Amino acid sequence: MSLRLGRSSERIYNYMDTEYFGEIRLGTPGQNFSVVLDTGSADLWVPSTYCVSPHTLSDLDFPTKLFLGNGLMVSNLSQIGGMTILNQEFGESVYEPGSSFLLAKFDGVLGLAYPRLAEILGNPVFDNLMVQEIVEEPVFSFYISSRGGELLLGGTDESLYVEPINWLPVTDKGYWQIKMDSVSVQGVNSLCPHGCPAIIDTGTSLIAAPTNETVALHHLIGATPTNIGEFVIDCARLSSLPHVTFVLGGQEYTLSAQQYLLDQISHGFQANDIMTPEGPLWILGDVFLRQYYSIFDRGQDRVGLAPHAGS
Repeated sequence: MSLRLGRSSERIYNYMDTEYFGEIRLGTPGQNFSVVLDTGSADLWVPSTYCVSPHTLSDLDFPTKLFLGNGLMVSNLSQIGGMTILNQEFGESVYEPGSSFLLAKFDGVLGLAYPRLAEILGNPVFDNLMVQEIVEEPVFSFYISSRGGELLLGGTDESLYVEPINWLPVTDKGYWQIKMDSVSVQGVNSLCPHGCPAIIDTGTSLIAAPTNETVALHHLIGATPTNIGEFVIDCARLSSLPHVTFVLGGQEYTLSAQQYLLDQISHGFQANDIMTPEGPLWILGDVFLRQYYSIFDRGQDRVGLAPHAGS
């Protein structure tokens, strides 16, 4: 929905707190696709008509530019949130291994990270919105919750958050990467004690951390391993589980057990070893972002966080 010149709102749909996606329109005549709105990647891709998928690209007037390792690259008209982008490059996926894609409620992915992460030639979607002077400000922002949410292109929705905004400088312009000061469990600074890199990623469902710190976190919250390697919580202990606090830019962001648990026994922390020049990477995904309004400012290369209105 277009709010005013240079600013547009895209409705976000939630599936079981694991997938957040919106609808875009590609081509002439237009065809709708549901795409994960992902700040952890930079490409736009949808299933090809040659791909086995619930929703594939029909035979539209798309000039094929380049074969990719797992798809095709094409260029045409793209529409998102009431905004129309000319000559948007995107990928057609022709191979989607495993059952995850078949079971997913989305068709593809719309990446909103920096262009350095892009594998497709040409500008990513938000870069084209800036270059073609479609957005009022080089800013987009997310409100996500268990009821769904909103992506606002071209600014922020002041009705959805409470000031002040805590601005965090981007430390590496690929992912939306920032520096995290520390992580504490029930007030004890026990993880990331000297600071560590973290990314703000709407396309990751959980909070991911290096394996050694994830194991320590499991121990601190009282999670125990099952015979298939998962860590679960004793439901009888729910009322006594500790808070987990992330310190970003000197400000504390505390998640209660009710906020980091996915159900009565499963929690929202997983191991994922990604090394950067600054050290092992943490990923603050949807378990974290459901609690805070997030603002991505390409003009000043910074991320803003603010409490949800009414929280």
